[in-house]
Amino acid sequence: MTLRQFLKAIGSSAALAVAILMGISILSPKGQASGDDNDRKDEASEIRKGFAIAPVPLNLEGKNRALVGLGSYIVNAQGDCNGCHSAGPETEFAPGGNPYFGQPTKINPTTYLGGGRDFGPFPGPGPFPHIISRNLTPDKTGRPEGGHTFSEFVQIIRTGVDMDHLHPTCTGAPDGNCLPAPFDGALLQIMPWPIYHNMTNHDLRAIYEYLSAVPCVAGEPAPSPRHNDCE
Repeated sequence: MTLRQFLKAIGSSAALAVAILMGISILSPKGQASGDDNDRKDEASEIRKGFAIAPVPLNLEGKNRALVGLGSYIVNAQGDCNGCHSAGPETEFAPGGNPYFGQPTKINPTTYLGGGRDFGPFPGPGPFPHIISRNLTPDKTGRPEGGHTFSEFVQIIRTGVDMDHLHPTCTGAPDGNCLPAPFDGALLQIMPWPIYHNMTNHDLRAIYEYLSAVPCVAGEPAPSPRHNDCE
């Protein structure tokens, strides 16, 4: 039986379905490949842009170069991580490089991702703790964000867990360090992990690789939020 005879035998509606399925089977490999090619081209351009906008020298030794470039793109062009994880607006930009003054943007490398921005008392005025952004730069182990492993970093972003345990939930009257219920002191406050937790593992790996490549910014001794030991 020929294809035409087969289609006539099964009826017009079924024939149309068969024809559509046959068209999909013929066209989908090409369409899929085209989509993959576009994705690869998009990521390649993001990697190039990431290296172009990195505001500090990068240590690429032992690093996946493509992941570092992609991580820089996410951190510096999408996430604005330095906007929170620097010491604050006064020192975020280098002298003469504040875009809000109409100057060409120049990030201050001495405070880049070193943490220390004070978001004030949380959840408001009173005997509540000041939430201060953490130091994201690598410590003497070469691992970023206080020496956390990649699996720990993923856990932090996915769940918001505060592995430093800086502000536990109050069990009595607020003392200036604990967080009052219903806030959960086991979780990071202010940090937008409820949004970032939707990122892919690939993107998180790229961010981690990039943070491993930036220069260490020395911080204060633990338990300071800015703690970091470069040597």
